[in-house]
Amino acid sequence: MTPDEYCQQKAAKSGSSFYYSFLFLPDERRRAITAFYAFCREVDDIADEVADVGIARNKLAWWRTEIANLFAGHPAHPVTKALAPFTAPYGLDAHRMNEIVDGMEMDLVHHRYPDFDSLKRYCHCVAGVVGQLSASIFGYTNPSALEYAENLGIAFQLTNIIRDVGEDARRDRVYLPADELARFGLAPEDILARRGDDKFTKLMQFQAERAHSYYELAFSKLAPEDRKSQRSGLIMAAIYRTLLREIEADGFRVLEQRVALTPMRKLWIAWKTWTFGT
Repeated sequence: MTPDEYCQQKAAKSGSSFYYSFLFLPDERRRAITAFYAFCREVDDIADEVADVGIARNKLAWWRTEIANLFAGHPAHPVTKALAPFTAPYGLDAHRMNEIVDGMEMDLVHHRYPDFDSLKRYCHCVAGVVGQLSASIFGYTNPSALEYAENLGIAFQLTNIIRDVGEDARRDRVYLPADELARFGLAPEDILARRGDDKFTKLMQFQAERAHSYYELAFSKLAPEDRKSQRSGLIMAAIYRTLLREIEADGFRVLEQRVALTPMRKLWIAWKTWTFGT
């Protein structure tokens, strides 16, 4: 298996909405974003699947070394080998790749967030930086594209948090800010016990409104001359925002089920957005 084949398999296996946004890209950019996405999956899988914190830290430390190897010109892992030809042409850098690892390390020890400012820092590392580097691979001319990508990444992560409230609770994780829980008369224990009531619904409406505000902020930062090159990001936005609206229409029953779009629907949204821009 070649490094590119390894990355392709990693991306396709995930079933993520991101994969569908890559399908329409030119070959070189598709190879680059697939390799970058495979890197994100590798480190994310460590945070999500390795139960022993010490082992997980060691694995993430190995990836920090491998990032250094990548930029020193001698990568060892199939993912970094696949990514190596694209670091210079697409402006990828070790600092931001290490920020992604920072976010995964946060997941090992921080299962609660006191307020949105602390949660936003986490969202920046695990999603905003991913957005920035993805935008660099897609290509842009106006620097405001990085602001667009940062805010869009945060919007995606806020959508993920809403979708995964119940699933995260089963793993003793609560990504809803503690001060906002209190504002709506709730405590982390209510989330962990998966007690859904009117207070929870109002809290989730508040979370969804903030996610929508980040989508709108992101779109306001995308210059007209970059809309074509950033269509993959717009595909992701269309898929994720459709998911958010499905969750809203379902009454935020996220404590008891995980709402998802079918692969065929994702593909339809991707084709429609790529073809018509909406």
